[in-house]
Amino acid sequence: MSNVTLSPLLRDGEPPSAVIERPQGQSPFLLLADHAGQRIPSQLGDLGLAIGEIDRHIGWDIGSLATARLLSEYLDATLIHQQYSRLVIDCNRTPGIASSIPEISEHTRIPRNIGVTVAEADARRIEVFQPYHDLITQTLNQRRDNGQPSVIISMHSFTPSFKNIERPWQIGTLFNRNPAFALQLVAFLQQDRELHVGINEPYAMTDATDFTLPFHAEQRQLPYVGIEIRQDLITHQAGQVQWATRLAQLLPQVLEVINKAE
Repeated sequence: MSNVTLSPLLRDGEPPSAVIERPQGQSPFLLLADHAGQRIPSQLGDLGLAIGEIDRHIGWDIGSLATARLLSEYLDATLIHQQYSRLVIDCNRTPGIASSIPEISEHTRIPRNIGVTVAEADARRIEVFQPYHDLITQTLNQRRDNGQPSVIISMHSFTPSFKNIERPWQIGTLFNRNPAFALQLVAFLQQDRELHVGINEPYAMTDATDFTLPFHAEQRQLPYVGIEIRQDLITHQAGQVQWATRLAQLLPQVLEVINKAE
């Protein structure tokens, strides 16, 4: 397989990288899904992966888009999501770092990502990464100009085990600066004694490991939380409905508490 990518990366007829749903949603919540899709541009073939590998968690956040779409419906909230696999370029990583275009994910080598040239990396950034973040920026600016408040909810899913280490949490909440919204959500979630709630688990949010929330929420000083739901709980529709319903009930309650405290 040739490692030379022609410009443009996305050919005529291929879908755009970023999609906005419910753009006129009246909710203060803006839902984002960085790892919603698993498409690969036709020029990149199958990235050198074995059949079925792209369907694993290394390729996308299983169940995150379906859950986010239900939550968008229940809240009347705008949703922006990415259609291409994080193995093409990870839209929640700063371009240029090793995990932006990973050569290995968990234990799986990504052959087509080995030896990617500067020009190829730029094509992935310009045609896949940038349109997604530009759409988020444009949406936030428009909401600001219209006087519509924005609370950013970034929707992800995580594997029940990672490198043979079991993960006990059903849901994780991620944050760094401005933790108030996330911690209030934790407090409400913990009222259900059957839930094991991760606080900056299954990993901690940092500028080095995350891009979306530091760039769009923290720089604007907007309330936010990264939500990670264990993927086995949202693989099927019943679980997606259950978690979207739970979050649709709790998120407005969290915002009410936060607004009263200000």
